[in-house]
Amino acid sequence: MGTLTRMATNPIQKGATIDGFLVGELLHTGGMAALRAVTRPDIRMPILMKIPTMLEGDDPAAIVGFEMEQMILPRLSGIHVPRFVAASDFSVHPYIVMERIAGRTLFRRLGDLPLPYAEVAAIGARVAVALDDLHRQHVVHFDVKPSNIVMRDGTGDVALVDFGLAHHDQLPDLMGEQFRVPYGTAPYMAPEQVLGDRRDARSDLFALGVLLYFFSTGVRPFGDPRGKRGLERRLWRDPVPPRKRRPDFPPWLQEIVLRCLEADPARRYPTAAQLAFDLSHPEETKLTGRSERLRRDPWSAVIRRRFHPAFARPAQRQAVAAQVSTAPIVALAIDLAEGSDPLHEALRVTVRRILETLPDARFACVNVLKQHRIALDTTLDEEGRSKHLKRLVELKLWAQPLSELQNRITFHVLEATDPAAALLEYVRTNRVDHIVMGARANSAMRALLGSVSQEVVAKAPCTVTVVRLPRPFDTNAEDSPGETR
Repeated sequence: MGTLTRMATNPIQKGATIDGFLVGELLHTGGMAALRAVTRPDIRMPILMKIPTMLEGDDPAAIVGFEMEQMILPRLSGIHVPRFVAASDFSVHPYIVMERIAGRTLFRRLGDLPLPYAEVAAIGARVAVALDDLHRQHVVHFDVKPSNIVMRDGTGDVALVDFGLAHHDQLPDLMGEQFRVPYGTAPYMAPEQVLGDRRDARSDLFALGVLLYFFSTGVRPFGDPRGKRGLERRLWRDPVPPRKRRPDFPPWLQEIVLRCLEADPARRYPTAAQLAFDLSHPEETKLTGRSERLRRDPWSAVIRRRFHPAFARPAQRQAVAAQVSTAPIVALAIDLAEGSDPLHEALRVTVRRILETLPDARFACVNVLKQHRIALDTTLDEEGRSKHLKRLVELKLWAQPLSELQNRITFHVLEATDPAAALLEYVRTNRVDHIVMGARANSAMRALLGSVSQEVVAKAPCTVTVVRLPRPFDTNAEDSPGETR
């Protein structure tokens, strides 16, 4: 059989000027595209041009993936994606021009594996935050792997690149419509992705779970299978628990990793934001039997799953953004001052109402231990007890009547001179979707100085529900203990 001569179509070489862009050095050549540095007089930031290889005999998915990226990238914004500049279709010179991110990909860290556990958690939290931002913009990445994750210089923020396999739930899914074979990077593909389901945002969480396992043990949990049969093994065969590979593996990290790697998406974290929350607060991670596991599931369980896989026929999934909205992180800002029992009960009523409509919501119970601006604060009270621990205990006592929350509530005591600023910082850092807080009765001092709830309502980046006690002239107040701003 003769050897096919592979010729690139419409090559773009160094020194060429395309649509005002001066083409520079070759930065990278991959299986589907080449990256070249480019400049244009009116653009000051560093930019690059992505050019499909289009060689004779190449997989047509490379062209379709390039078209997908051309459609998706202009719709994305924020620090977690490269900024889109320009694009041209296949009629002349196909390319995409985008921000050239200053930073290094996680691929550069493979020679350092395994990494310290705390560093793995920190990296994972930043990737989860980036995924949460992407999912809120209606996109599932479907190719989360070290080479597609860039740590920005200076800030350490994660930027995700290469959207050729991505799915936008408001755009045609060309990859899903034109191909029946699953596309992705074999070690990181989720089970439902192997089966052709391209709508579930939790597929990205599975891929991040693979990365967490790999970076903390130095071993890929499912190896690197080359065929569809090898890929399908992850539908019924669980990975070796990390603690079996490394006896000092922290139980909290194993809990997180194995939850991400559940074959059934319903058993994983419901959102990337909730995953980021656990990775950022390991001491608050709720442990289950996953955390202590030392052996894989017995063969009897494997055989049952092998012949009766729970999702061999992919179920109807929610749209990406809808998945995120049904599993919010809710911060409960609790004032533990004496005489607030009626307000506390009104807060619990509001929490129960939220839980009825959003059963996958995650709750963070927060209190601010106020510090003096000038005087030195002591960490102990008059009886010699830790003020911080005392507040933590009081928060847990406050939540005891909410037994229906079970393992979906965590407790946090913040120490700050400005309670409102501390709450707002906590909300921004942890990507909280909804704040529930009480408002005390009016007083002359509160009217003069303002209140924490007023400042939070004015500045919060999310929904705020302020719970007030009924007043005598509020004829309908008993029916509406909370107001949302």
